[in-house]
Amino acid sequence: MSKLVTIYGGSGFVGRYIARRMAKAGWRVRVAVRRPNEALFVRTYGVVGQVEPVLCNIRDDASVASVMQGADAVVNCVGVLAETGKNTFDAVQAEGPERIARLAKEAGITRMVHVSAIGADADSDSDYARTKAVGEDGVLKHQPDAMIVRPSIVFGPEDDFFNRFAGMTRMGPVLPVIGADTRFQPVYVDDVAQAVVKGVLGEAQGVYELGGPVTMTFRELMSLMLDVIRRRRLVLNIPFFAARIMAFVFDMLQAVSLGLVKSMVTRDQVKNLARDNVVAEAAQGFAELGIEPTAMTSVLPEYLWRFRPSGEFTAIKESAQNLRRN
Repeated sequence: MSKLVTIYGGSGFVGRYIARRMAKAGWRVRVAVRRPNEALFVRTYGVVGQVEPVLCNIRDDASVASVMQGADAVVNCVGVLAETGKNTFDAVQAEGPERIARLAKEAGITRMVHVSAIGADADSDSDYARTKAVGEDGVLKHQPDAMIVRPSIVFGPEDDFFNRFAGMTRMGPVLPVIGADTRFQPVYVDDVAQAVVKGVLGEAQGVYELGGPVTMTFRELMSLMLDVIRRRRLVLNIPFFAARIMAFVFDMLQAVSLGLVKSMVTRDQVKNLARDNVVAEAAQGFAELGIEPTAMTSVLPEYLWRFRPSGEFTAIKESAQNLRRN
């Protein structure tokens, strides 16, 4: 019988690409999620019965243990960018990974891959970065041979980065950003999945920081996106002191409304936007894994075309304009 991997958060942005690659590698895949009825699409990644979504609450020991029964490896992709209800940074990103690693050890599972993030720092004033580091320590405490990957901003068809800002360009002539000079090293989601698969197969262990082939500032990334979607917008940098005030107001509105009004940006996110999100010079990365990272310019047009003024007909329109000029 083929081997089995349990992927916690396997229907999320990064998790679904890992699930697809593991299915292609011939593994049976168990996708552990909060709402399996909303993750039925993962079944299409393999033959009938090869990929199955199952119910799991990462905050509960019994729930986490039940979905890893019989597994040969586990992968944790669960993370949050903002706290909602009981899904706090500590519960999801600090306690969750440690719980998976501990229960995997008790079940005799020795292969584990944990998806963290660049910037993980136990001494950070950002709860997001701090809990990412605490989660890593919890994993290594119980699974010293685990693989930990720290990607920079992840992009791809379902991302919440380029898609979000491209959507904002439809609202007016100005595109506001926080931390326009902060540097990022965007990495393609399937490249991250390819790296994770190497850990599941036992071909890699340790900590790897994953970044794309180019480093760009936030402003430069927005300019690249605007070129792709054929729109002209003023990229306006919001000073950090103003961003902190805005974030405080948004956080208060969310608290007062009991979560009905979602915060556009949180105070914790503002703290992270003040720090560069790039691979450290001495860190292991794609080179050590034998993976060639994918360039943004070869992927962004494949899914951002829908934000162009003429959408799918942009190429036809541009071709017609060239004919008139000739």
